[in-house]
Amino acid sequence: MKKLSEVLKREGKAYLGVIAVRALDSGLIVIAKIALNHGMSPQVYTLYRYFVASIVIAPFCFFSYRKGPRPRMTWCILAKILLLGTVESVVITNTYFTGLKYVTPTFSTAMSNCIPALSFFFAWVFRMEKVDVRRFSSQAKILGTAVTVGGAMIMTFVEGPKLRFPWTHEHSTLYNHPSTPSSNVNNKDSFKGVILIIIAILGASVACIIQAIVLKSYPLGLVVTFMVCIVGVVEGTVVALAKEWNNPPVWSIHFDFQLLSFLYAGIAMSGFAYFIQGVVLETKGPVFLTIFFPLSTIIVAVISSFAVSEVLSLGKIVGAMVIIMGLYLVLWGKTKDHAIENKAARPIDDATPIA
Repeated sequence: MKKLSEVLKREGKAYLGVIAVRALDSGLIVIAKIALNHGMSPQVYTLYRYFVASIVIAPFCFFSYRKGPRPRMTWCILAKILLLGTVESVVITNTYFTGLKYVTPTFSTAMSNCIPALSFFFAWVFRMEKVDVRRFSSQAKILGTAVTVGGAMIMTFVEGPKLRFPWTHEHSTLYNHPSTPSSNVNNKDSFKGVILIIIAILGASVACIIQAIVLKSYPLGLVVTFMVCIVGVVEGTVVALAKEWNNPPVWSIHFDFQLLSFLYAGIAMSGFAYFIQGVVLETKGPVFLTIFFPLSTIIVAVISSFAVSEVLSLGKIVGAMVIIMGLYLVLWGKTKDHAIENKAARPIDDATPIA
């Protein structure tokens, strides 16, 4: 009985931890959306975010690097980390949050559920993922990827009737800020936002592959994360100066949603959430963490209905549900494949020795 209670306690902590990570991630999306509506520059946000994240991660990185034997840093590994940093902290963050200016938080979060399926596809292309079409699990992963892409297309091109939460108001002070009124976001801007979000999702899928390659040759996750943040600061400065050189107001820091957004991203996400995610990954594995991705879509939909008066459409809801179905098909296939591989690798203890 005592053993059972310990197991339940440990399992409960894992569930609470992963739910906390999803809730923190959802809060970031909504806060960033409000800040963007109030005139925040995505490029300046990216720079400040990774500057704060670098300060937060630096002490953890220092103590992690000092413990135990350290792998040798080579020019090849450094080049891979620089590539990862460019894709992760410059390309993905800038395109995603620029796109978030023109689309709803729920749309951007729902599209993020495509990342695991697309990561499987790119891993297959780069021969990092084995696929045996004769296995039902591999067929499920291929079908899940196709279903996920289909759901993304439904969300992009199908609108349908509007579905409003009972508490959602016609007009919101946070959403209709004088500097960026909602009426200014026309169909052309919405399409541009969709394209930018899709580019960010594709970039995030490729970044997962690059990160796996980097960590295989240099398995110090905190050090890699810190270096990625430094790349974000250096290259982000160049991008922000190029884009906002003649726009001094966007560089100023006030006690508003803009300050909250990059402090929240740097401290809550890169610090607190990163630590929780690492513990959950170590104890439960990556699949357990990934199956909770759709929870962010639900949380963001509810929060943004209050914060920015987001109105959902039937097409967006159906597309999000299809994406989630595809995600779980891919994850189910990956789980089955891991079980088969572990069973094949397990030694046969009761085998009778040859006399």
